[in-house]
This record gives sequence, structure tokens and C-alpha cells, in this order.
Amino acid sequence: MKQNQAISTPLVAPERRPMFTRDWNISQRFARWLIARNVPPNAISVAGMAGGIAAGLALAATLLLPWPRAMFLLAVAGIVVRGMGNLLDGMVAVGSGKASPFGELFNEIPDRVADIAILVGAGYAAGGNPALGFSAALAAVFVAYVRAEGKVTGAAQHYCGPMAKPARMVVVLLISLYCGLAPATWQPAVQIGNQHFGLMAFGLAAIVLGGAVTVFRRLKRIAGEVSKSYPVKK
Repeated sequence: MKQNQAISTPLVAPERRPMFTRDWNISQRFARWLIARNVPPNAISVAGMAGGIAAGLALAATLLLPWPRAMFLLAVAGIVVRGMGNLLDGMVAVGSGKASPFGELFNEIPDRVADIAILVGAGYAAGGNPALGFSAALAAVFVAYVRAEGKVTGAAQHYCGPMAKPARMVVVLLISLYCGLAPATWQPAVQIGNQHFGLMAFGLAAIVLGGAVTVFRRLKRIAGEVSKSYPVKK
């Protein structure tokens, strides 16, 4: 009886990133399938991190192995696993009533590891640029830090973009999918000095610039909330 009650609980966790995919029937069914098999939410978080690490390694391998297109498609699979882990860990935690006291750590730390692995790997990928990969990883971590710091100040957690985590992953996923399916002659590249910039490099540059805009927007919203909580005395 207790298990049935857990499965019927709405699978939407409080204080989490708004994700329309939580409302999909397939997501709800998969979450309930995991709940019925007593899969721990933290294990799902770790599995998502493993998918991100695998994606980063596959991206870096596109210049090291003789099957770059296969490696790009493997990276796509890893990014999808990472996204599913992000989606399902909270749904399972809430739906099963098994939220862990360490849940926040398992929610945040594997995410940062996966972000860094994927973006640095993209920097070393065919068509990427290592400096842009590290810059994008730094931007991703800073964007997440600003959100978390907003919570510390008493403001809500702001997930606005344009380069929040889902948007970053969509950029890398779509470029990886294109590079995995399209022939090399269809992939644009620009030579600037001795630096080679391919499609992945342009995507990473968009993540860096969009990350800067995202940080500004989040800081502005957090500052607005904090200023209302502590009005200036006249």
C-alpha cells in the first residue's frame, strides 16, 4: 500500500529547474518504473554524471580515433543519458518519498562534473578549440554558482538563460549529432592565424557569450529580490 502511495505522488520536486519534460507521459512512466524497482535517486544522479563523462571522452576521441563520426554519435548518447539522469533523479526522489539528506549534493556536484567533462571534451573535439572548451566549462560553473549563491542570500533559485544547463547541452548535442551524420565536407571551418575554428568551436563561443548574459540576468534578478528584503532606510 505504501509503495502504491509513493508511485501515485506527483513527480515534481520543489525548488528544482522547471522542465516541461517532467510532464511527458513517457517520463512519468519511466520514473514510476524506476520507483517500483527501488532505484535510489542518488544512483540516477551518478549515472547521469557517468553519461556526461562518457560524452566528454567520446568528444575528445574524435581527433584521436579513426572513427570521428561514431565518436560524435556516442557523445550524443552520453549527453542523452546525462539529461535523463537530471530529469529522473528528482522525479524518483519525490515520487518514492526517498529524498536523501545528501540529495542536494548529488544533485549539484555530478552536474558540475558532467558540465566540465562535456565542455572540455568539446574543446578537444574535431572542430573545437581547447581554450573555448575550458572557457565554456568555466562559464557553466559560474552560471550555476550564481544560481546557488542567490539561494544563500535568501532569493529564489533563478534558472533563466539564455545559456542555462539545458541550452548548453542542446548546443553540444545538436552539433555532435550534425558532425556525426554529415560528411566532413559539409562541416564549416575558419582559420584565424594559426587557430582552426570548426562548428564545435562556434558552439562553445556561443556558450561562453550566452553564459555571460545569463550571469548578468540572474544577478540582476537576485539583486532585485535581495533589495526588496532589505529596504534602504532613509
